[in-house]
Amino acid sequence: MPKTLEENKKNAISIYKMAYEGNPRKAVTLYVGSQYIQHNPDVEDGPEGFIEYFERMQRDYSDKSIDFVRCIAEGKLVALHTHLIWPEQEEYVTMDFFRFN
Repeated sequence: MPKTLEENKKNAISIYKMAYEGNPRKAVTLYVGSQYIQHNPDVEDGPEGFIEYFERMQRDYSDKSIDFVRCIAEGKLVALHTHLIWPEQEEYVTMDFFRFN
């Protein structure tokens, strides 16, 4: 796999893990440019929307955990398949997509 694809996979996991574990501002500073488009209707577009969402999530659900099931890269796109466990054992399986420019 070309180095860029591996780097994009590593960066996507780093962004999501950093944000999910309570450091979304650092994730944005390190990995996100001025444009961030969010397709979740509960999260505003832009870096501040991302930060606010993950800060609120950390505040409200600090006991959550995340496992990265798989990470797939093609061109500039990366797909993350995750398993999330929330307080009281509520579980979700998610897919998130990142495009790196």
